[in-house]
Amino acid sequence: MQYRTLGRTGVQVSSLALGAMNFGAIGRTTQDEATAIVDAALEAGVNVIDTADMYGRGESEEMVGKAVAGRRDDIVLATKAVMPMGEDRNHRGASRRWLVTALDNSLRRLGVDHVDLYQIHRWDPQTGDEETLSALTDLQRAGKIRYFGSSTFPAYRIVQAQWAAREHRLSRYVTEQPSYSALQRGIEGDVLPVSEEYGLGVLVWSPLASGWLSGAVRAGREITTHRSAVMPERFDTSLPANRARLDAVERLARVADEAGLTLIQLALGFVTAHPAVTAALIGPRTLDHLRAQLAAADTVLPDDVLDAIDEIVAPGTDLAAHEKFDTPPALLDPALRRRRAPVPAGPAGLTGGR
Repeated sequence: MQYRTLGRTGVQVSSLALGAMNFGAIGRTTQDEATAIVDAALEAGVNVIDTADMYGRGESEEMVGKAVAGRRDDIVLATKAVMPMGEDRNHRGASRRWLVTALDNSLRRLGVDHVDLYQIHRWDPQTGDEETLSALTDLQRAGKIRYFGSSTFPAYRIVQAQWAAREHRLSRYVTEQPSYSALQRGIEGDVLPVSEEYGLGVLVWSPLASGWLSGAVRAGREITTHRSAVMPERFDTSLPANRARLDAVERLARVADEAGLTLIQLALGFVTAHPAVTAALIGPRTLDHLRAQLAAADTVLPDDVLDAIDEIVAPGTDLAAHEKFDTPPALLDPALRRRRAPVPAGPAGLTGGR
């Protein structure tokens, strides 16, 4: 296992981190299976476990808490908040009101008195940076979190948050957690350079591209992965974007074979080769999945292999741009990119209303 410094924190973390999204109902993983996965990962040298409150509505956090009981101090424990945790409109978002409550809920489910890294799961356009950073800074000073970070933020929001922390003399985000794989390389153009500029640790999720790079999705085979059953449209090879992905997978598989690697080793070795990336989050559902992914722990891709990957998927290219989660809201909501008609003037040029 390789170890790297998490941004400028001084904390040493493994280059492969264990993501716990599949623990519980989402991945049909029982507590015994989750504990066995945690045991095997820690034995292999993994020292980061990442979860979130919304994974199974708290179920993943509860299972992680039970799995790490008695060895909390040996683990860099990370969780997230912001995504909806109920029907109430205030049980979500990045307001002080919700973050204070959400963190207490996460700590209770995890069975710990603090987390090492608390992450804002998505940028909340309804909440100002000062509000969020102020709440996180207070939670940090209270000892409930050691560091805090962002997840899937557009590059311009990462910059804005750094400036807001400086302007208001608050603690800053020290990590970013974006989606990154050999099939989804868009963040190479902005998020990764910005992260390097501000010294952020980068923990990338979906390095196997939702299973496309697991070796289970190949031409001429029926696609029967767990993810394909949950989100069939993402694996419908009659769609142009998915045909392009399948073609890229076949070409990448040939590169892996010629290099004497599995496709998983090629995929994980690719993302951890980028100088801005601290660790790749793996999210196994089974011990067999974990073992196949841990085999990439010491994979270092030579330049000729990295060059071959660049020829298949050009740097900065997303083969499925429609699946990105950091798209600026104005690109999704037409009302945000259209100037509203002016309000008709009243008597003496005054507008009505208060």
